[in-house]
Amino acid sequence: MDATGERVGDVLVEGERIADVGEDLRGDRELDASGCVIAPGLVDLHVHLREPGMEEAETIDTGARAAALGGFTAIVAMPNTTPPHDDPAVVAAVLGKGARSCCDVQAAGAITKGREGVQLAPMGELHALGVRIFTDDGACVEAAGVMRAALEYAGSLPDAVVAQHAEDPSLAAGGHMHEGDWSSRLGIPGRPAAAEDTIVARDCILAALTGTRVHVLHLSSAGATEQVRAAKARGLPVTAEAAPHHFTLTDEACASFDPAFKVHPPLRTPDDVAAIKAGLADGTIDAIATDHAPHPTEAKERPFEEAPPGMLGLETALALTLDELVTPAVLDLQTALARLSWGPAAIAGLVDHGGPIVAGAVANLCVFDPARRWTVVPESLASRAGNTPYAGRELRGKVRHTVLRGEPVVVDGCATR
Repeated sequence: MDATGERVGDVLVEGERIADVGEDLRGDRELDASGCVIAPGLVDLHVHLREPGMEEAETIDTGARAAALGGFTAIVAMPNTTPPHDDPAVVAAVLGKGARSCCDVQAAGAITKGREGVQLAPMGELHALGVRIFTDDGACVEAAGVMRAALEYAGSLPDAVVAQHAEDPSLAAGGHMHEGDWSSRLGIPGRPAAAEDTIVARDCILAALTGTRVHVLHLSSAGATEQVRAAKARGLPVTAEAAPHHFTLTDEACASFDPAFKVHPPLRTPDDVAAIKAGLADGTIDAIATDHAPHPTEAKERPFEEAPPGMLGLETALALTLDELVTPAVLDLQTALARLSWGPAAIAGLVDHGGPIVAGAVANLCVFDPARRWTVVPESLASRAGNTPYAGRELRGKVRHTVLRGEPVVVDGCATR
């Protein structure tokens, strides 16, 4: 199944490309896909690989392996590493290691030096290395003037996108979960939805002013979703993504005081979850992105208010999408795959990913069994970390094979390298 629709048949791969699509095809090696969906490889716009600087949580290699096991053939590594992706040498090193992994690893570049929101990073030099998405993710570009300057600079770079972590720090500072009824009951300082809504509204205005593409990272609130919807209705160059945890979990989960449920922006209310689902259904939200954020076990075992925010997501994203969106008919399967594959591929400008499964196309493929049930066991995940909020949850839908440029990097649910 791809953007052109659903067909039944075999896919013949020769070298890095698809040679034929049809019935009763034969090759030197066969991967059994009976009962499975063959789709373009999934694309994740938002992954924290932690390398360089925090390899105890994740490395490019372990993160790429988790991605491949989750059906992803391309991922975009966020710049909040140590040092950050604000230097061409750092980005070149990340891209070099990524090129040797079992997934196509792209690098997002920082908008500002040190991700401090003051002085622009050398965006032109980073763009020359292949960077197309610029973001200070993990930090919001708070100053409107700096964001405007970044958009004007990016507007001169072909296919560049400026992506925003939309949380006004003056409103969100000191908060550890969504500000609302549950934060009041639990006595945990909150981060109001207004922190997200105001930045999204401002950046939509700046997109109109500059004409440059703005991408909203991990959209989580009903208000921000409506801001994006209105911007698109005006024809503004605005796109958005949502993470699986923001359409599967609510702030009530924080009542356990388990830091596995701590994330920024935070889990929000049932009304916000409903708004995210509606946004995915009507196209307001273009992509599902994991915001895969591994942390060492000892860090996530701290008290809730001291633990770092973030959750794993690469190996559970497809199954959660099937369980929470496709099974209850919020999205049909083709639309779900659009949000996981060709939609994000288009935003990132990844022309070899997400395309139709036709002869001549690069063979980046995801083969999954939509009926396969499995239970999330943190110790069995490929990530170095285990901070998943879905531990013990039974999911339906499992990747069977992943093919990267014609090479099977996952076969029968096992990574081959």
